[in-house]
Amino acid sequence: MRSLAQMRQTYTGITGKLVLAVVLVLAAVLVCSCNCPLCSKDVCGKADKIKVVVVTGGHDFEHDPFFEVFKACDDIEFTEAAQKDHSELFEDISSWNYDVIVLYNMTQNISPKRRENFVKLLNKGVGLVAMHHCMADWPDWEQYREIIGTKYCLQEVTIDGRKHAASSYKHDLDMKIQIADTRHPITKGLKDFEIHDEAYKDCWFAKDNHLLLTTDHPMSDKTVGWTRMFGKACVCTIQLGHDSKAYANPAFRRLVANSIRWCAGKLK
Repeated sequence: MRSLAQMRQTYTGITGKLVLAVVLVLAAVLVCSCNCPLCSKDVCGKADKIKVVVVTGGHDFEHDPFFEVFKACDDIEFTEAAQKDHSELFEDISSWNYDVIVLYNMTQNISPKRRENFVKLLNKGVGLVAMHHCMADWPDWEQYREIIGTKYCLQEVTIDGRKHAASSYKHDLDMKIQIADTRHPITKGLKDFEIHDEAYKDCWFAKDNHLLLTTDHPMSDKTVGWTRMFGKACVCTIQLGHDSKAYANPAFRRLVANSIRWCAGKLK
């Protein structure tokens, strides 16, 4: 028979192995539940990043500085879709694999089929972030202004039976931005800030926009940021974002990142 000392040694060895096994299991669970950029499909079996398609085209912009805004976000995986035919991204959505659409284009034509597909995506809950000059997208598509909650009027137009003057813009302004809703997930913790940017004036706005950002600059409309719902989609529109000076602004970067997260359903 084994001695008492031998039995204690065996028990201690078994206990140590059990503790080590438990620690390894817990470590694996923690790794796979984290949101860190090192948590990849190979480790966790799924992608934790928000999949974003950034739509460009129809308007010049500082390409590389603009996309630094997205590269700075470890939880966002983006693809640029530069439109050569104004809206070809929405021609076939059968293999759609994006959580959020970011519009930074200023393209003019979108066919009935592409309009229908765009709306289908929103009705399925694909989020939408509309930025800056996309406010002038697809001017002949009346429903588009209802989707993003605004319209930059390239010329005098009639909206809801009323004439609306052409909108205007002004480059290189130092604008003071006020946070209209400090409790919204997109702006929570963000304080009033200044930004060097381009302003828009005399745009049309939907009455049911949920206001996030305002400015008192006389060359700009008061409203510069808001959210709304369309179908099942969370929509956020940000008027700001003309060039590299705006892109580099920490508050602007935070707004863009949080808008994507909120539209993806990651911020409650």
